[in-house]
Amino acid sequence: MKKFDFVFWGTPEVASTTLEILKEAGFAPSLIVTAPDKPKGRKLEITPPPVKIWAEKNKIPYIQPDNLNDLKITADLSIVVAYGKIIPENILNLPKLGSINVHYSLLPKYRGAAPVESAILNGETETGVSIQKMVYKLDAGAILAQEKVQINPDEKALDLRRRLIKIGGEMLIKLLKNLPPDKGELRGVRQDESQATYSKKIKKEDGLVNLEAELPSELYNKFRAYHIWPRIYFMRGGKRIIITDAALENGKFLIKKITPEGKKEISI
Repeated sequence: MKKFDFVFWGTPEVASTTLEILKEAGFAPSLIVTAPDKPKGRKLEITPPPVKIWAEKNKIPYIQPDNLNDLKITADLSIVVAYGKIIPENILNLPKLGSINVHYSLLPKYRGAAPVESAILNGETETGVSIQKMVYKLDAGAILAQEKVQINPDEKALDLRRRLIKIGGEMLIKLLKNLPPDKGELRGVRQDESQATYSKKIKKEDGLVNLEAELPSELYNKFRAYHIWPRIYFMRGGKRIIITDAALENGKFLIKKITPEGKKEISI
């Protein structure tokens, strides 16, 4: 298998999982760029990102720069998977083949931070994975590869994301195996800007639902999309009631389990 000199940019578990898929296929980056360690949890303990942990375990050189402007990238290619920061245009263009990104939607739909959750929230029945050549505009680069998948009616965001990560890793492997032998320009299909939609970053308060005003299908889609975080909840007597298990049956949103604020989970 022909190897290519590439730099990998990523921070959370989605990126470390992708690195493991690449490793199993015989592809390892020459350098990993990840975010700095950050305080986490109630005790605000300084915690390394999953990609740093992966890099140390696999003895791959890594850096955690605060400032990207002065980076020198000499590799053939940069691969970006959920890095979490805006990469300056001059840095994107430094590698001979430029920079590519794995995005978990059928671009140009759901550009932005939460494409998996947004597809479920909007009741989509299909989504997919796109590999794009990066430009200095949010998820607007030419499409190098794209694959569609069906969204199962009861599928939650975590399960769908796991499927998409695996597909995205396999697509990356195929692309790496078929890169131009002369390291020429990567060419893709331009996105139709008129069809672009955007997915916003999820906030904790997005989990608040109105059981009386929202349609059962909307409530169930929110439950599926926010099942891990921020989780959906309603207010009673000034207290937050988290819905931990629910179903959509015969057109009705059925709550099966809840966790009242400050108490243990109960079935209802």
